[in-house]
Amino acid sequence: MLLKPRKDIAIRIIIPVLIGCIVAGIWVMKNSQKNAGFAVRGNPDFDLYVTAKIDLEELRSYGLPIVIDFGADSCIPCKEMAPVLKELNEELHGKAIVKFVDVWKYPSFADEYPISIIPTQIFIDANGNPYNPGDPTALQMKLYSTRDTGEHVFTTHEGGLTKEQLLTILKEMGLK
Repeated sequence: MLLKPRKDIAIRIIIPVLIGCIVAGIWVMKNSQKNAGFAVRGNPDFDLYVTAKIDLEELRSYGLPIVIDFGADSCIPCKEMAPVLKELNEELHGKAIVKFVDVWKYPSFADEYPISIIPTQIFIDANGNPYNPGDPTALQMKLYSTRDTGEHVFTTHEGGLTKEQLLTILKEMGLK
């Protein structure tokens, strides 16, 4: 005697298993995007304009080169750099983190950084370390170290940079 396939097996077993696999797949994709270095649109960590205090450790966790420009909307050299920063933020979304902090609107956001004039850029490489340029004097970079241990903690540039200069720096910092 031959057994007839039962339609209710498909309904009771196969469909729930498929739904479970789809839900698990969505969960894995959602939770692995950050660790894989992918930037999700709408994630404030990848927004150009900073409106909350920067969590540098969080930004470093993406494994991407980071440029943070400290300036102001009313500063002439800052205005010249604004379109460059905006363009790079859009073009390099998910490949680099490009941020702008308006220190006149949010002065406390610059408290933990060596900012004496604007614009000043902070550079952190893809490994989460302060950028160590091959030739710091070529682009007038400043390297800051702690007094007690001599540990390199910040690399900055004061003044404006062109898109080409920023791209060269980002490539040297690990932009892929």
